[in-house]
Amino acid sequence: MDSDLAEAVQALKGIFEKRLIPADFRVNHGAEVEGLKERLRLPGRYVEFLKAADPVDVETATPPERIRFVPAAELELEQNGYSTGDADNPPMNGWRDSWIVIAHSTLLGDPYFLDTSKPDAEGDCPVMTTMSGRSDIRPVLCASSFACFVRILATAMEIAEDFGDQGLVPDDEHIFRETLSHKIKVIDHAAAREGHWTN
Repeated sequence: MDSDLAEAVQALKGIFEKRLIPADFRVNHGAEVEGLKERLRLPGRYVEFLKAADPVDVETATPPERIRFVPAAELELEQNGYSTGDADNPPMNGWRDSWIVIAHSTLLGDPYFLDTSKPDAEGDCPVMTTMSGRSDIRPVLCASSFACFVRILATAMEIAEDFGDQGLVPDDEHIFRETLSHKIKVIDHAAAREGHWTN
């Protein structure tokens, strides 16, 4: 992994350890990841993440949101009902082949996905989300890159340490989101402007 992604992943692992929340990241140098790279056209930086820190059992915990990463072994199947499907679970109308689901909100069911049609010079791409259960797809930018996405999740978990894991009263939720907003502006100005994490 390059230094930006390595630092972001280390920060995420560190806050799981600090908060005593179990998380299972594993090294995965098997042919499985290279096969996924070819079949799903995964960007290089995300492939390096899967090889160095495959999120076998990883779910972030903040009061307003919980995000569960999709492990490499489930990644291809996870696209079912989005870009692929069958008679029981058809592809989602309007879903693009360049969108790869990599995580889900376990509270709301919303997918988080890579937009591989917009690669950058580092071999990364934006992370988007959309509300589940809608007849139309309205993508919202969560992070300008996967590395920023991981950094934002680590930062949100770090801030959440001071609030506990239960639901927040309105005043506390406002403070949490305001604190996170200031931090995201430093990490990813475009994501801060979009407001997914703070609205």
